[in-house]
Amino acid sequence: MIARFVKILQFMAWPVATGVLLSIVVLQYQQLERLAEQTTALPVTATPTQQALPFSSAIRKAAPSVVSINATRFNIESVERTAEDRVNFLLEERDSLGSGVIVSDKGFVLTNLHVVDTLFDAFDAEVTLSDGRKTPATVIAWDAENDLAILHINMDDLMPIPLGNENTLDVGDIVFAIGYPRNIGQSVSQGIVSALNISPGSSATIIQTDAAINPGNSGGALIDREGNLVGINSSIFSESGNFEGIGFATPVSLAIEVLDEMVAQAINANSGYLGVITGEALDAQSSQLFFGVDYIRGMLVESVDNGGAAQRAGIEPGDVITRVEGTAVIDAQNIMMEVRNKKPGDTIEIGIYRDGQTLSLPTVLGFGQAIVIEP
Repeated sequence: MIARFVKILQFMAWPVATGVLLSIVVLQYQQLERLAEQTTALPVTATPTQQALPFSSAIRKAAPSVVSINATRFNIESVERTAEDRVNFLLEERDSLGSGVIVSDKGFVLTNLHVVDTLFDAFDAEVTLSDGRKTPATVIAWDAENDLAILHINMDDLMPIPLGNENTLDVGDIVFAIGYPRNIGQSVSQGIVSALNISPGSSATIIQTDAAINPGNSGGALIDREGNLVGINSSIFSESGNFEGIGFATPVSLAIEVLDEMVAQAINANSGYLGVITGEALDAQSSQLFFGVDYIRGMLVESVDNGGAAQRAGIEPGDVITRVEGTAVIDAQNIMMEVRNKKPGDTIEIGIYRDGQTLSLPTVLGFGQAIVIEP
């Protein structure tokens, strides 16, 4: 009986084992299927990545704001004694080439003081934009301690450079120097931030870079890989006089702080500047002589400053200025007082007579002579 029971168990063992294994497989398959459904239902979240600009795009973004500066420098060439108590200074005239950065659509350009500095502060500078336009520039203020100068130009369609933050820089970050080295046209050099040094005697950071800075690059832009201004290229450390891989730039935060302070003081210290030379006031006789009628009154414009406020407004030689801001023009003193009561950047209405017509021209006043500003 026992032997028979054992045979029955042996006969049933294989079907039971097979059934158990099959059940395990089915359960595992169902679990895997449910897991697959749950995985499919989960939303796929992509990790956001910040795409850096291609180098060419960063340069195209900043390059239109970097200008060439041609300044005439006057320095003492020699001293000649003409009498026991008298000497003559013979001056040497020399061109100084450098770069600058447009930082405002109102015409303010940042550069190094040593680019435009000259004997007796006899500034004479011309700015050339990247699109080839040229205009005279007025040096309105400077800061000798930080080797910075502010120029003002009267032009439309200016492209201010986007500002960055040097505090986001680390040693090893890629930077580009844009300027006009050795008068060969606008040029770009690439390098890295070599060091971030603290200026002796202050808390200001000086940016050191191995991006090539050659004669003519002074005052140009040091930009990050996003095309933002992080510094004003200022000097090199060299025993040979040529670039040896050690260049320095004034950080943008310091440059803009100095700019804001100097511009505010320069505006406060200057009267508005029209930029015209006029002849005598017209009376009945001169009006009849010049225009064939005897009733034109005002000041005849003999010349206008190239790139000045009057020329930019459309005033031309031969025009007659008949009124300024609603005040009838009687003589040159009358014009002068109306303009001097305004500030650079103010807009005034200039009434003129031209070819039998009376025109009203909105005129944005500029800067006249430079005023020394040293914060």
